[in-house]
Amino acid sequence: MERTLVLIKPQMFIDHGDVVANGANAIMAYYWAKGLGIIGHFQFRFSVEMATRFYQEHVGKPFFAGLIEAMTCDDCIALIVGGDDAVNKVREINGATDPRKALPGTIRHKYGRMESGPYNAVHGSDSPESAEREIKIIFG
Repeated sequence: MERTLVLIKPQMFIDHGDVVANGANAIMAYYWAKGLGIIGHFQFRFSVEMATRFYQEHVGKPFFAGLIEAMTCDDCIALIVGGDDAVNKVREINGATDPRKALPGTIRHKYGRMESGPYNAVHGSDSPESAEREIKIIFG
């Protein structure tokens, strides 16, 4: 069974508090519907240090400061999602990184802000290797 990480981003708490207030069931239902399971989850808030470690591949890029600000402004919900081909299935369910390009029926199309930037509702690991690194950072 492959594992991947999903983060329900702070923007969701700000824009869609009603969705995340219910344990993020509306978001988790997208993954359950595709036969994936939720192996672990918890609510937390990124520190600047933890967010910097998590997004280390973006250090020095023009958008980095805004990304860190957006990810530390409120709580997140971390999910370990598991199943066959979990990384690719989650990426498909999440939709394109830019919500304006995400297909209808995807999480980012429904919940992301229709603007550029880090307000696309969810993060999903981009590979099994990234998933394991990210899970270790978030879950210890």
